[in-house]
This record gives sequence, structure tokens and C-alpha cells, in this order.
Amino acid sequence: MSNLTFFISCPKGIEYLLADELRELGVEPVRNTPAGVWGKGDLAAGYRACLWSRLANRVILHLAEVDAESGDQLYDGVHGLDWSQHLAVTGTFKVMFSGQNRAIRHTQYGAQRVKDAVVDRLRTADGKRPSVASDPDLLISARLHRGRLAVGIDLGGDSLHKRGYRTEKGIAPLKENLAAALLLRAGWPEIAANGGHLVDPMCGSGTLLIEAAMMAQDLAPGRQRPRFGFERWLGHQPETWLSLRQEAERRAHEGKEKTRQLKLAGFDQDRAVIATAWRNIQRAGLEGVVHVECRAVSELALPDTWEGRGLVLTNPPYGERLSERRELAALYGELGEAVKRACQGWRLGVFTGAPEYGKALGLRSDKRYKLFNGKLPATLLLFQVDEASAMRPHTPEEEGSLTPRIRHPERAEMLANRLRKNLKALGGWARKQGIECYRLYDADMPEFAMAIDLYGDQVHVQEYAPPKSVDTRAALERLAEALAVIPEVLGVPATAISCKQRSRQSGTQQYEKQSSTGEFFTVHEHGCALRVNLRDYLDTGLFLDHRPVRHWLQQQARGKRFLNLFCYTGAATVHAAVGGATRSLSLDMSKTYVNWARENLALNGLDDRRHQVEQQDCLQWLAQPATPDQVFDLVFMDPPTFSNSARMRDVLDIQKDHPQLIRQAMDRLSSDGLLVFSNNFRRFQLDEALEQAFEIREVTRDTLDKDFQRNPRIHRCWHIRHRV
Repeated sequence: MSNLTFFISCPKGIEYLLADELRELGVEPVRNTPAGVWGKGDLAAGYRACLWSRLANRVILHLAEVDAESGDQLYDGVHGLDWSQHLAVTGTFKVMFSGQNRAIRHTQYGAQRVKDAVVDRLRTADGKRPSVASDPDLLISARLHRGRLAVGIDLGGDSLHKRGYRTEKGIAPLKENLAAALLLRAGWPEIAANGGHLVDPMCGSGTLLIEAAMMAQDLAPGRQRPRFGFERWLGHQPETWLSLRQEAERRAHEGKEKTRQLKLAGFDQDRAVIATAWRNIQRAGLEGVVHVECRAVSELALPDTWEGRGLVLTNPPYGERLSERRELAALYGELGEAVKRACQGWRLGVFTGAPEYGKALGLRSDKRYKLFNGKLPATLLLFQVDEASAMRPHTPEEEGSLTPRIRHPERAEMLANRLRKNLKALGGWARKQGIECYRLYDADMPEFAMAIDLYGDQVHVQEYAPPKSVDTRAALERLAEALAVIPEVLGVPATAISCKQRSRQSGTQQYEKQSSTGEFFTVHEHGCALRVNLRDYLDTGLFLDHRPVRHWLQQQARGKRFLNLFCYTGAATVHAAVGGATRSLSLDMSKTYVNWARENLALNGLDDRRHQVEQQDCLQWLAQPATPDQVFDLVFMDPPTFSNSARMRDVLDIQKDHPQLIRQAMDRLSSDGLLVFSNNFRRFQLDEALEQAFEIREVTRDTLDKDFQRNPRIHRCWHIRHRV
């Protein structure tokens, strides 16, 4: 295959570096885009980019660009491609979809339409068809921009920054390809070629050191990856790939022979992170080349055996919290003094999200490169460590000025005053109601777009993702201000606060772990005990806005059969069972939440034979004919706004699908029973045809407690009955 088109993505800000690298690998750059490069070349060049690119995230073999003004148009365009060249009928695939337009507002919906088109194109007369898998034979890339969809094959199969040596991460890990970009900008290849050394005085998990060693020894960054995405693609050329792998092994052997004297050193004052760095070094096969040890910045010293000059390159902490940022000037000052003492004549590179602290180093930078660490704007500052670059020492008064003043510190005080006011108004109410968990603050001030919830003596902070128009650094500064005043106002230690960013969720993200602390604890609500976890998942296990709904169900459930659809952690079931429901059935497709619901029921001493929890796709379960034991007197249904989990047969879009969901749920309801239907889609409109078929009353106002009356659109709720 010759004259192929590729799109190679990369971290934002290194597109020109990537274009230069691709040219050397046989891919001729055509044009640069934000976070990527379009190029031309043969298949061998695409393979070489997967194996050798130190900067790329993904190498996409471009197949076609199709019209996608609507879901049907997208489907037709993808269906028109000859997928038999790429995927067997019995093969597996996965769609990686990005972008949206007016008609395709959810990436899950777009991915589903692409999936349907591929399956329908390959489906045989006897019903054979490819299936979706998490470890697929083919990873399809679909990138929507305005009304056009670029369709391609991800040759890497996973982000190429994952080299295989780093299975553990230190604090604020630096991605491998960004580390490689910093090394290139700092001139490391030339320094290494001239016998220079590298030191990282704040090395963390060792990423900069390992990437530098691989670069100096001519080790292919993809050499240790267990598999690439193209290896099960029908268009794969095994002979070409084998030849490239053999070349990489030969170059690795020659590179190691040429650089036997190469030495790199890293230091960090955190013993745990140094242990992680050692394990990463061992997995990379660089023992004896890279040395790390526990040492403070102020104790920086070079080994006696090192001769000549080299590069000091490091990525200091950014200081995301206000208290941390106040300490950065001192840290940068220590770094500057240590480097000037131990590394005269060397090159210094500092990659920082707080470039305003650069002057604390006591050196004058000669180059600055604007980059991004993830979404956070950052700068690579480069210095020559010599007398000519040294700045005069600062007086004590000037040293104090090195810590930038907080912009508009009155903002933080305004937030503190608002929290005190809310605490006075809501705290007494919550105590009288016997409520342990409630929302104290819900984006009351536009400057602080976050929700602050109290769970007993623990605090859960959810920062709403800022719009693209808001500067990332400004948003981070406001968050730091908030996290500085919350413990003071609420009288809790900083360790009692958990903080997450809340953004639009897709697919199974609401089920995915954010952390693995295992920090569960029990809270109480209207006589019910419930387990919550503020750190490990996006949601805590308890939707606070549904507190009145749960209490109402508890009061109405005596003597009734109760069904909880999309049950989450089963809190509503616990209330119904404690309220006297004769039996209950709770369904959810997540194994995690099914187990959590069972634990909640057991915590309240409820009989698991009468109160059952099952792992089920509610869409499939409702589509089946009801059996006699599947009729209930009280049904609660609170579906997600959108879901296309791999465990589901169909996509759920609550606005489009709610009429069918409600009709099917009503089929499970006894003649005099009640369905409580709720959802949190802000623009939701109930289908008017339902009001002709059933007796419907909206009860949203009755389902909002005092702590959520400031946000009346947090959810909407209806009571639905059969017409007499």
C-alpha cells in the first residue's frame, strides 16, 4: 500500500516537532492541525511511526471522509465503505468517536451509528456479524467536525504514549510523549551525542530519565508494547512489520554498545515515588543506566565520576492548592541555588504550570516554549547556568514579592461569607429534620462554579467543568481559593475534603472508578443506613436531590410490591423496604452497583429472599413479557440521560426513548399502582401522547428539599397511574 493518508495526533503544542519527526520516519507532513499532523506515506511508514514516534498519541490510517449532517447521513456514509477489506465477519471491533454537531450531540450516539453501519454492511444472510469488544481486532476512529466525518483505522490500537514500562504512576505523572518533547526542546539529543549527562532533581516516577535514556540509546519507544492495533487488521503486512521489528532490535543492540558510559540520575524526596521509579526503570531494562535515590532538592550533587557538562531537566509541582502555591517560591529558590552550586556550565530546563515563579531561580531564561500538560497550560523555561545568566540576589522584601498575590482575594472571602450564610440557614434545618447529608452550596456565585455537599463530617466538592472560554489557569486558581477557605469555614481538616470535576458523562463513565481508596462509610437518612464513598467513583452512592422522593416512597410502601429500575446503589429500595414493602426487585446493569445495593439492604437487616437485587439491562428486561410475579404496586424509575454501555444491547436516549420506557414500565404496574418517574435531563419534555394514555401529575416541586430549592431543575418528577 502506497500513498496512504495518515492523521497522527499528539499533545497540543508539539505539532511542529511531530512533523519533523514524521519526516524522518517516512511520513511526509501535509498540514498541521491543533494537536495533530496530516501526512502521506506507505504502510511501512505508518508502521514505523507506530514503532518509533516518541511524540505521537495515535496513528490513524485515513479511509474516507463522509457527510454527517445527521445520524442517518452518517450511517449511510459509513455503510458505503467496503469494510470487508479490514474486518472479518466473525471479527471484533470498537469505535472511538469524537466531535458533535446539531444533530449528533452525544459521542455515544455517533459511535452507535458507526457501529450499526459496520455491522449491517458485514452481516451475512445466515446472521453472522462482527461484534463489539474491549480488546478488538480493529479499532475504528471516527472524528466528526461540523458536517463531515473522518473515518479511519487506529493502527496503534491504544495511545502510543504508553510504552509499557510505566504501570504505576507518581503524583502528577508526566506523559511519556510530552517528556520526549521536553527533552527535544531542551536539546538533549545533541547533549547526549557529545557525552553529556542528565539530572532530574525532582524526578517523580522517572519518566523524563527513562525517555532520555531510550532516546540516547536509540531504543524504539514502541519496542516493549505487547501488541499494536494493526496486527489483527485484515490489511496487515506481517513481512513488512517483521522487518521493522528486526531493524529496531539491531539498532537497540548497537545503541547500547555505543552508549556504555551513559549515566542519568534522578532524585526525589518522596521514598514511595522513588520506589515506583526504580520499578519503572527495571521494566524499561535500564538498570545501570538510570540511577535514582531519595534526596531533597537542596542536597543536589553530581557523582564524582561524572566529567563534562550536561542537562538538568525537571518538572516541579505546580501548586494546585493555594497553600501549596505559597511554598513554590521557596522551592524554586532552592532549585536555583542547588543548580548554580553543582552544575555550572550546564543547561537547565524547568517545565512548569507556574512560570511566574521562574525568577525565583535567580537565572535569566533564554528560551520559553508554550506547551500543555494535559489541559493545563504550561511553559518550558530554558537557562544557561553561568555567571552571565545569573540575576542579582533578591532583598528580603523582594523575596516576599516572588509569591504572586492572589488575584482579587476578596473573591475567596465572598465565598467564605456565602458558606457561613448557607450553613446558618441550612444547618439548623438539617438538624431538625435529622438529615446528615445535604447540599450546602450549588454554584451560588458564578466565580465559584461548584457544588459542596456535607456527608456528616466529610465534605464532597464537585467542580463543574469550566466552559472553553474560561482560562484553565484562572479556573484552577479559583478552585485553589475555594479549597483554601472551605476547611476554615466548616471547621474540618483538609483531609476530610474530596474534590472532583463534574463534566458531561458518556457510556459507562458513571460506573468507572476514579480512585481505589475503598473509603466507604455509613450515613443515615430517615431511619435508613446507607453506605457512601466520596472518593472512588464519580457519584457518591447517594443522590442527595432525591432525598424527598425516597422519603415519600418509604411512607407509601407499606404492604406493597416495589420495583426499582436503574436502581443504582438501591437507596430507594432500602427506604421502601424499611417502610414495609412486602417484597422488592431492584435492577441495574452495573455489577459494582448491584453489589453495593445488596450491601445497603444487608446493612439494614433486610431479607434478601424478599428483597432481591439483580444485574440486568433494564431495557432488555422491560422488553420481555411480564410474568405473574413481575407485577408491582409501586415502581420507581430514574434512568440516566444517555447510555450506550457495552453491556446494553441498545442505546438509551431518555428524551427519545422515555415514551416506550414508561409504557413498558406501566405494563409491570398493577391496575391501582403508581409509577414514580424521574430524570435529570435539563431540557426534558414529556411526550404529550403519554398524557392521553395515562393519568400523569408532575410533582417536581414537592420533591425538592430546602437545600435544592436554589436549583429547581436538578431533576423533574412525575406520578403516573393507569386511567380508570
